[in-house]
Order: sequence, then C-alpha cells, then structure tokens
Amino acid sequence: MPSTVIRNAQYDPATRILSVWFVPSGNAAFTKASSKGRFFNEFIRDRHRYRRVA
Repeated sequence: MPSTVIRNAQYDPATRILSVWFVPSGNAAFTKASSKGRFFNEFIRDRHRYRRVA
C-alpha cells in the first residue's frame, strides 16, 4: 500500500476494526493545529472510536 501519509493499515473483519498508522508529518492538520487538544475534541472525539497506543 504505497502512501506518503499512511505507514500501515490493517482490517480485522471479525471485529470490524480498521487500524491505521500514519507517517509522522508536519503536513497533517493535527500537527499544524495551534491547540492539539482543541483539534482532538472538535474533529476526533465523539466522531471516531479511538485508543492511545504506544
């Protein structure tokens, strides 16, 4: 899966979970946001299920 933005993606049909790993980039809206917390709350929380991974 060649991409300049996505490092890897996996889909588990049993759980219907799509996991996406992004390439570190200064071009992403999240990294450009003046407030990461505000961006997260506005565009990610309550719109997508998520969990923090190491």
